[in-house]
Amino acid sequence: MKASVISEYGYDEAVIGFSLSYNTSLERVKEILPKYAFGVPGEGKFLESMIVYLDVTAPRYWWQEADTYRVGTTKNSESTMHTLAKRSLDINDFEGGIVDIEYLVRLNNYRVCLVNKMESYTLAEFKGLLPEGFLQRRIWMMSYKTLQTIYIQRYGHKLPQWRLFLDTVVSKIQHPEFVRRAE
Repeated sequence: MKASVISEYGYDEAVIGFSLSYNTSLERVKEILPKYAFGVPGEGKFLESMIVYLDVTAPRYWWQEADTYRVGTTKNSESTMHTLAKRSLDINDFEGGIVDIEYLVRLNNYRVCLVNKMESYTLAEFKGLLPEGFLQRRIWMMSYKTLQTIYIQRYGHKLPQWRLFLDTVVSKIQHPEFVRRAE
């Protein structure tokens, strides 16, 4: 699994918007915002204005859980159909590699038959044969509010990919104080 921050937007706009509610200076707002990020519900709505774009390559089983977070997010993924048609699969296409090399050979033989229309194989059947560890890359746009929710709900999750994802992203965003409480 890999995750990186592509870009961020909206901090200055969130500061201005928050200052309207409290009729205070922008410098004062910047001081108090971390307090409100975890405060009374509704006070952290400024986090909805702060947007982060991520580049994430993760296994299918992780994306199934990540798809829980769909409000205020957009995901664009590489097409499995086009990815599978362009080249043979290798162990690097799977989280932790693929243990059964014979299965990898079988997948690649199936892919060749599908691409060359040698048999009556369908893309749906082929995708159904892909192991849950098959890696897919997506560009994921979300608000800081969503990222904070993911952090709160998934940091201690049983899947180690969640902690890897969150540690990587939070270490690279501009304002981690709004996602993770100071320890």
